[in-house]
Formats: sequence, C-alpha cells, structure tokens
Amino acid sequence: MHTKVNIGELSLFFKVFSDETRLKILDVLLDGDKCVCDIAESINATSSAVSHQLKYLRALNLVKSNKCGQNVTYGIIDEHIKIILEYGIEHINERK
Repeated sequence: MHTKVNIGELSLFFKVFSDETRLKILDVLLDGDKCVCDIAESINATSSAVSHQLKYLRALNLVKSNKCGQNVTYGIIDEHIKIILEYGIEHINERK
C-alpha cells in the first residue's frame, strides 16, 4: 500500500458497504440531510432499524448528525464517502 494503513480498519470500513440497509441509507443521504423518519420511509424500513444502522455509521465516521431543537438530521460526513458511493454506482451501471 502507498502509506501505512491499518488493514483491520480498512476491512471494517469496506464491510459497511456490504450491508443492503446501510447502502440504502447512504444512497438516500446522497440527496442531502434527512431525519430518521424520512430515511425509514424512503427505504421502507422501521425507524428503529434505521436508527440502529445510523448509530453504526456514525461510530465509523461515515455519517454526521445535526441537532436543531428537537429535530435531528443525518448526512454523509464528507465528499470521500459520496465519491466512493458514486463510483460504486457508476461501476455497476457500466456493466448494464
């Protein structure tokens, strides 16, 4: 590898993208910050399931939360994550 990388951390990072629910959540967040209920409705999942996955995504520093009064919205933490997702989508669409 080009620089010293903790392979375990890199493996954990890529495992995030192996879960369909997490990918659906990230895909919804590509369009901008959303609250749990909007994400859940978009991916046809329960708010509880979405909250659980968002907690996991936050722990791995892929998603950020923004609290405004009683409301909490979630968004993709930075452009790196957006680029990885967009390249993955582009790669899949090339094969069709």
